Amino acid sequence: MEEEKRISEEELKKDVAAAEARIRKTDDFTSPEELYGELIASVKKYHPSDDISLIEKAYRVAADAHKDQKRKSGEPYIIHPLCVAIILAELELDKETIAAGLLHDVLEDTVMTEEQMREEFGDEVLLLVDGVTKLQHLHLTVYNKNPQDKNADRLEMQAENLRKMFLAMAKDIRVIMIKLADRLHNMRTLKYQSKEAQQRIARETQEIYCPIAQRLGISKIKIELEDLSLKYLEPEAYYDLVEKVALRKNVRDAYVQGLVADVRREIEEAGIKAEISGRAKHFFSIYKKMVNQNKTIDQIYDLFAIRIIVDTVKDCYAALGIMHEKYKPIPGRFKDYIAMPKPNGYRSIHMTVYAYGLPFEVQIRTHAMHQAAEYGIVAHWKYKQGETSGNMDQWTNWARKLIEEQQNSDDMECSAGCWNPDTKGQADFPTKGFYTD
Repeated sequence: MEEEKRISEEELKKDVAAAEARIRKTDDFTSPEELYGELIASVKKYHPSDDISLIEKAYRVAADAHKDQKRKSGEPYIIHPLCVAIILAELELDKETIAAGLLHDVLEDTVMTEEQMREEFGDEVLLLVDGVTKLQHLHLTVYNKNPQDKNADRLEMQAENLRKMFLAMAKDIRVIMIKLADRLHNMRTLKYQSKEAQQRIARETQEIYCPIAQRLGISKIKIELEDLSLKYLEPEAYYDLVEKVALRKNVRDAYVQGLVADVRREIEEAGIKAEISGRAKHFFSIYKKMVNQNKTIDQIYDLFAIRIIVDTVKDCYAALGIMHEKYKPIPGRFKDYIAMPKPNGYRSIHMTVYAYGLPFEVQIRTHAMHQAAEYGIVAHWKYKQGETSGNMDQWTNWARKLIEEQQNSDDMECSAGCWNPDTKGQADFPTKGFYTD
C-alpha cells in the first residue's frame, strides 16, 4: 500500500512538472555559445540563404559590451539579449530586428554611444535600439488591483494610457516586438528577483504587455505572459491549478484522443484535407473562467479544444457542417470570426458542442489564419532584406489606431481594418508581405 502511494505521488510530481513545462523555459545557465548556435539555427530554418553577418556582428559587439556584467542569477548578462533574439527568431522576424534584440540594452547599460552604433549598424538598427531604450522608462506606479480598492480604477486608467504611450513612442512596430520578447525572457527568469519585484513586474506584465500582445494578435507570446503573471501574482491558485489539471490528466487525455480520432474520421470521410489536434487550455484561461463563473475546476469540463486546420475558407464551412451534424451544439456558444474578424485580425470559427455528455470547444481555421492567430501582426510580413521598411510606417500607424480603439473590447467593429490572410487585407490595411491561402 505504501509502495503504491509512493509511486502515485511520484507520478503526480511528474505530471505537475509536465503541466508547468507547457510554459517555455530557457535553461538559465546554458552557455552563450550554445545559445548563439541555437539562434543562428533558428534563423536559418526560415531563411537559410540569408546573409547573417549583421547578426554575427551584433552578437560580438553585445558580448563585448556586456562582458563584465552579470544577471541576478549570476549568469553572464549576454545570455539575456541572446534569449531575446531567439524569441524574435521564433517569430521569424527580419535580421535588423534580431540584431537590435541582441543590442537592446547596449545604449542603456554600456558605454557605447548612439553615434558609434550608427556607424557600426546603420540608422535602422539604431532606431530600433533607441526605441526600446526609451520604453525602458515606462512603468506602472499603481499595483493594487483589488476591485474594492479605489486604486483599481486608477490602475486601469494608467495601464491604458501606458499601452497607448508604448505605441505613440515607438516609431517602428518592431520596437514593440523587441520589448515583448524582452519582457517574456524577464518573466521566464523572474524567480531570481525579490518577492516585491516579482509582484511589481508580474502586475505590469498582466496590465500592459499581455493586452498589447493580445491586441496585436500575438497569442504565442500573450498566453505565456498570462500564465507566468498568474504564477507570481496568485502563486497558491496557480500551483493548485497545475496540480489539479495534472490529477485529471490521464482521464482527460484519453477523452481528447478519442474525440480527435472521431473528428478525424468524420472529416476524412467527407474528403476534406485537414490537420486535427487536441490541446489543453492554458492555466490563466482556466483560472479566469473559474473566477468569472464562480466555479471549481471540477465544474469546468471544457478544459481543452479540438482544432481543425484546413486549406481553404470553403473547407472551414464544410467542416463546420460536419461538426453540427455529428455533435450537438450548445446554444449561444458559436462565433464566426471568419465572417466577422476580431479587431486584431483574428479569424476562426469557434463553437462548443457536446460529445459523450461533456462539452468541448472546436476551432476551425485555415493554415494562414492559424499562422496569424499564433503570430499576429508578425505573421504578415516576410523576412526579406529591404521589404519590411518600405511600409513600416503604415504598419505602425495601423497598430497605434488599433490599440487606441480596442480598449478592453474583444469583439468591437473593425474600424481600423482587419487582417485577412485569405483576401490580402482590407483597403485601409498595409498588405505587403501577407501570407495567403
